[in-house]
Amino acid sequence: MNSISEDNSGKFKILVGVLSLLLIALAVYTITLFNDSKAKVSTLEIQKANIEEELEVLIANYDEVIEENELKDESLLSARERISILLDSIKEAEANVALIDRYKREIARLKEERSLLFKRADSLIAANQVLLKERDSTNTELLNIQILVDSVNQENQWMSETIKKASVVRASNLKGEAVILRRNGKVVNTVRSSRADKIRACFTLNANAIAIVGDRTIYLQVINPKNNIVGGQEFVQFEDESLFYSAFTNVFYENEELDVCIMVDVDDSELIEGQYTFKVFDGPSEVASTTMTLR
Repeated sequence: MNSISEDNSGKFKILVGVLSLLLIALAVYTITLFNDSKAKVSTLEIQKANIEEELEVLIANYDEVIEENELKDESLLSARERISILLDSIKEAEANVALIDRYKREIARLKEERSLLFKRADSLIAANQVLLKERDSTNTELLNIQILVDSVNQENQWMSETIKKASVVRASNLKGEAVILRRNGKVVNTVRSSRADKIRACFTLNANAIAIVGDRTIYLQVINPKNNIVGGQEFVQFEDESLFYSAFTNVFYENEELDVCIMVDVDDSELIEGQYTFKVFDGPSEVASTTMTLR
């Protein structure tokens, strides 16, 4: 009996030993498996982070090309949008082998697409630069033409003003006087304000080859010692000037010297002692002036 009992006890000890070894082996296997799984998960997370970084670099590439060259190409914008959506998708996904493989293939495809699109973008940029150079050249030509036109316009305006000034008919030998009208029609000069009936101005219109031939209106302005215009005190408006005058006359001018006299009707109250100023105008331009003194 004792022999059988000892035999069973030995077998039990052997069984316990085997089971212990099995448990130890299982523990070692479990720990190893856990460590391998943990390492694998860590590797997948690193690969996922690398994929995210590559996608962000792709987006930055597209942003740089689009912003620096101000391109509104739909293909570039669409590709950038797809990459952004893909980046958001992988950030929310859990890393696994199938996911990493799929995104690696997608990144390879996106890089090929980027290469093709950027080549086309380079062509567009080059074409835009040519257009910009042509536009700048055209703008420069237009500016030069405008400068030339402005110069010609200024020259024409200057010539027009010069001709206009040169075409004014000047007057010489202007003489202003007070006169007495006799019953027999004779006109007699006087220097006494109390005896004068009218005021007269006589002068010569000078020859001017470039003046317009034809009817001309010559205006006379007589100013008394009180600085009042005597006579009719009429008013005439020109383009940008106006003139008050005492009297006027119409003459037919033929570019040659022409003697002219203008008589001014005055009231006795306007004839006072002192100095009078006579001014002759061809249109708005003063062409002669003189003075006279009445006692």
